[in-house]
Amino acid sequence: MQKNHISAAIISILTLAACAVAGASFLEHRKVEPIVRGPGVTEVVKLSAWYAGLAGTPADTDVYVFRGQNPGGSMLVIGGTHPNEPSSFLSAVLLIENASAESGTLYVIPRANASGFTHNDPQEGAPLAYSFTLPDGSKRTFRYGSRATNPVHQWPDTDVYVHAASGQTLSGNETRNLNRGYPGRTDGTLTEKACYGITEMIRAEKIDLSIDLHEASPEYPVINAIVAHERAMPIASQVVLGLEFSDITIGLEPSPKNLRGLTHRELGDATDTLAVLMETANPSQGRLRSRTDEALVLTGKDPYYVKAQKLGRLYVPFDEKGHPIEERVGRHLTAIGEFAFAMSGEYPDRPIELSGVPGYDDLGAKGLGAFLRTAD
Repeated sequence: MQKNHISAAIISILTLAACAVAGASFLEHRKVEPIVRGPGVTEVVKLSAWYAGLAGTPADTDVYVFRGQNPGGSMLVIGGTHPNEPSSFLSAVLLIENASAESGTLYVIPRANASGFTHNDPQEGAPLAYSFTLPDGSKRTFRYGSRATNPVHQWPDTDVYVHAASGQTLSGNETRNLNRGYPGRTDGTLTEKACYGITEMIRAEKIDLSIDLHEASPEYPVINAIVAHERAMPIASQVVLGLEFSDITIGLEPSPKNLRGLTHRELGDATDTLAVLMETANPSQGRLRSRTDEALVLTGKDPYYVKAQKLGRLYVPFDEKGHPIEERVGRHLTAIGEFAFAMSGEYPDRPIELSGVPGYDDLGAKGLGAFLRTAD
């Protein structure tokens, strides 16, 4: 009997130790790594400034504002809608740490779904974080998050998700997907309240152009593409041509009118903004991927996707070079520059002129770490 007590005590101690280690790891994920405020940032405001119902909640998030010396139009860049899509978040970070607005106003939300950065998806084997080495030898580390709001912050999921504005039904797990909740509502879930806050910000600030940054798995049909609301099609078409001159091929898709809750549809319908969404190729979130580690996130190299390409199963070219993070962020940032240029040409009374934005070739030559600032 005494031996049984000893065994039980040992097992209990080991279990408690394992829980302590795992718990510490989970709590570590809630720490927000710094984003260094670049010289072009004129102010940082909480999203709750536009919708007070977010104040003190895990959905409240920072909005970085760049006010140019010259008057002009306004642009919103939404990063981190899905925190398991790193180029979305990192593109926003590089804007914050490098860009300046010469004319007009730029708004950047790096963590649109702030809650999604506090956990990652179960049973996916995703890394907790990924890092970059800076020119001075220091490192910057960023969290690899989840596609959805943390269930600790919003629970339970309904069996069927009903989009409030349209009545469209989707799988219950889409309840925590920020890009299914627009235009949002004040009496909805935490995710819907975050959507409402972003929509209210666009209305209040009369933002002319809204760009939602995303990534897609290589087997997904809408990839390396712009999805545009019908009112945004003219300038989106100009951006496609501008990118072609930079040897960047990108598709252009119309926003489906019967697919509800997404930024490119709802923000365009609910506000006067020109709403677009952009996708790059991210093998680390795909279903055909091999080991999901930091190397896959950063290099975009995966032998399984090379095989899938040879079998004709992908919607984007894929070889041994992969799709590195520099390529993906470079595509987003170069397209953002083209959107600003197109807006200035199409609406000369509302110019948006940006400077200091790293380009596609710059990132490819120097690496992403060269454009990150040293954090204190």
